[in-house]
Amino acid sequence: MDNINIKIKRISKEYNDIPLPEYATEGSAGMDIRAAVQEPLIVKIGEVAIVPTNLSVEIPHGYEIQVRPRSGLAAKHGIGILNSPGTIDSDYRGEIKILLINFGKEDFTIQKSERIAQLIISRVFRANFVEGNSLNESKRGTGGFGHTGKE
Repeated sequence: MDNINIKIKRISKEYNDIPLPEYATEGSAGMDIRAAVQEPLIVKIGEVAIVPTNLSVEIPHGYEIQVRPRSGLAAKHGIGILNSPGTIDSDYRGEIKILLINFGKEDFTIQKSERIAQLIISRVFRANFVEGNSLNESKRGTGGFGHTGKE
């Protein structure tokens, strides 16, 4: 497993007591990131909340950070990430904000320092599209959504 260093900056000192993103276990692929709110933030049923984290990062060129939902919040409360997975590009230097959506049956309250999402570090490959008049045949062909049936 490769390790890279990513510079991280707290935007405001008033949230210095909130832990930086961290892996929960040795085998975790994602780091938990926490809410930087002073007062509880209520996400009403069917609504979206933009949750601040008070963090900005300097991602090395050739990498991205993906923002993904936390499975526990999804399973227990119906809380997801609106643009999942979200992407933080290597040239973005603004605050990381998490777009949570409440698919659940009750309003959901986010407390200060609550784990709200996970961050995955991924390599990025750039592609060049090369226009052509034909494509190689494949077994699937043009079969689209649901083409393989329910099994």
